[in-house]
Amino acid sequence: MIKHKNHLLGEKSPYLLQHADNPVDWYPWCEEAFNKASEEDKPVFLSIGYSTCHWCHVMAHESFENEQVAELMNNTFVSIKVDREERPDVDSVYMKACQVLTGSGGWPLTIIMTPEKIPFFAGTYIPKSTRFGRIGMLELIPRINDLWNNQRDTIINSAEEVNRLLQRSTAFGNEQNLNEDIIEIAYTRLKNGFDEQHGGFGQAPKFPSPHNIMFLLRYWQHKGNSKALEMVEKTLTSISLGGIHDHLGHGFHRYSTDDTWKVPHFEKMLYDQAMLIIAYTEAYQATGNSLFKETAIETIEYVIRNMMAAKGGFYSAEDADSDGEEGKFYFWSSQEINDLLTNEEAKIAAYIFNIEEDGNYNEEATGKKTGKNILYFKKTLKEYARELGMDVVMLEEKYNKICEKLYKERVKRIPLLKDDKILADWNGLMIAALAKAGAVFENKRYEETAIKAVDFMINKMLDNQNKLKHWYKDEKVSINDFLSDYSYVIWGLLELYESTFDTVYIEKALVLNEILLEYFWDDDNGGFYETPEYGEEILFRQKELYDGALPSGNSIAFYNLLRLSRLTGRHEYEDKADKLIRTFSSMISRTPTGFLFLLGTFILTMGQTYEIVITGELESEHTKKVLRFLRGSFLPNAVVVFKNVNTGEKSEEKVAKDKGSIEFWAPYTKDLKLLEDKTTVYICENNKCKFPITNLSELAEVLDLKGV
Repeated sequence: MIKHKNHLLGEKSPYLLQHADNPVDWYPWCEEAFNKASEEDKPVFLSIGYSTCHWCHVMAHESFENEQVAELMNNTFVSIKVDREERPDVDSVYMKACQVLTGSGGWPLTIIMTPEKIPFFAGTYIPKSTRFGRIGMLELIPRINDLWNNQRDTIINSAEEVNRLLQRSTAFGNEQNLNEDIIEIAYTRLKNGFDEQHGGFGQAPKFPSPHNIMFLLRYWQHKGNSKALEMVEKTLTSISLGGIHDHLGHGFHRYSTDDTWKVPHFEKMLYDQAMLIIAYTEAYQATGNSLFKETAIETIEYVIRNMMAAKGGFYSAEDADSDGEEGKFYFWSSQEINDLLTNEEAKIAAYIFNIEEDGNYNEEATGKKTGKNILYFKKTLKEYARELGMDVVMLEEKYNKICEKLYKERVKRIPLLKDDKILADWNGLMIAALAKAGAVFENKRYEETAIKAVDFMINKMLDNQNKLKHWYKDEKVSINDFLSDYSYVIWGLLELYESTFDTVYIEKALVLNEILLEYFWDDDNGGFYETPEYGEEILFRQKELYDGALPSGNSIAFYNLLRLSRLTGRHEYEDKADKLIRTFSSMISRTPTGFLFLLGTFILTMGQTYEIVITGELESEHTKKVLRFLRGSFLPNAVVVFKNVNTGEKSEEKVAKDKGSIEFWAPYTKDLKLLEDKTTVYICENNKCKFPITNLSELAEVLDLKGV
């Protein structure tokens, strides 16, 4: 039974619905709320979070469910709740405001602003009452109320200054041509921050940051720098073995709260799974390390099992909390392990998973033992087998049986909340991950799952003008579309083309790319805005390049423009990519490690680049061998195009006009023929084409690859 009723009851976002019965009179982001604030002469209290955010839950329980706090808020403010995943444009603007005002940011994000949407106070988590020098809601609200009513000029002056700083933050410096020096600076700074003992970069908390890995792989491929590959292997191995990796149900938690990857923040986000699948798949291509392949496959299986909607899209996240406690779903006591397993299995589990009788998980504030255990490895199974004097195959069998028993018991626990809205951008990432992994691991099921997700998006999230909608839930879509929606989905479509060679995915990618160029591109200064010209403008129209938890929409768009140019031969896309990176060049020069996905792509413009055209029949054994070789190799600097020579009785003229043929989309493939009735590979290197190739050893030599 709902005790209270506010304006969130009709919303679809799981996060907003979590607050629909708060005594706070919440509104969603809407003009009605701002009009009310203006009419009643009240400031606006804006709270931004997301459904699986642990500290968002804490602040909600402490303050937003509290009658005393709610009464103060209702009397003083018009209060607005925003799901950052539903409105990334709102979140981005006010996160920047928080950083301007406080020097940092995070979620929950708390903003107090004028009815004109200009912020004058910002913070993150605020406790109910003041403690340890952090002001509480019960003290903050009366103070704001007093300032608003008695010192309005102070607030207005502060708001105007914040607005000026925000406007200045959107201006970019003079364009310059970046060169290889910026890559060396970025690599050196990354290397200097590398944790030699545990992998990863910097100190706790540690984030997986897959685009750091992808940058290092491209740097290694370009420069032949063995240290770059060593950092990749150490980091990915440590993450795979650590507690940040769910060893029973698989998938990855959001980040590690310690240096060793042992203690995670337990939420699981779709985008982390997608980016880590890509990183592990690419690392497998580069190294052949079976652990990386196993980790990628296990993560895919987790996503398909836990995060996939029946109709084909992917859900956004799983919560960290169950029964009001973060991580409770994942903890084990030593007694539980002993009760569930045989004596031999319990001893092996305790050894491998580092289980302690009084728990290996300490209370964060006091450091005291809790009796709870996180399952994590210190070594690989192969190393454990040597220490235990066991055959590795036998240990793997016993380990799998242990995991099966524990997993069956774990699913009986109170289930984790699932954020079941489907986001276009994050789904685009997962489509890219599935398509790439499907090709590399020769798994048609992964490709079919990606195709199903694309079909879902076309049927449910694309309007009759081919404009994407940002989110879908319960047959309802948002009215918004953002840069990241288009850039991530285009990435997914391009990966799906190279996985299936179905030209329908090139066509769809080009259609979406033209919408980006028409409605998001800045004709005067270059680069893409976060919102289209027909979108809502909040204080200012933003451009974002920073590669944070996710690569920015501009960074992915840069990657897509280069790939589309090379796939289709349309050099105007490469011109746009060049303009984009010059637009942001001053910002990149100041802090290159903030733009590592973009710089990983920029590396590909410096060395050898290949357009590889395979002519033949897709199902022939020779074609399959060629594809297996190419897909098993790490070739980030290549695009692969397939020309089907089995066109029946169609004339060359008809083929060139057929959208189902590659000649229509890539006219440069028109005259590429079979040699000696064998699958033939044509390679163009840095805009110069080589002689056609029909055997793998010659192909490996031309691409400077070994192992054939």
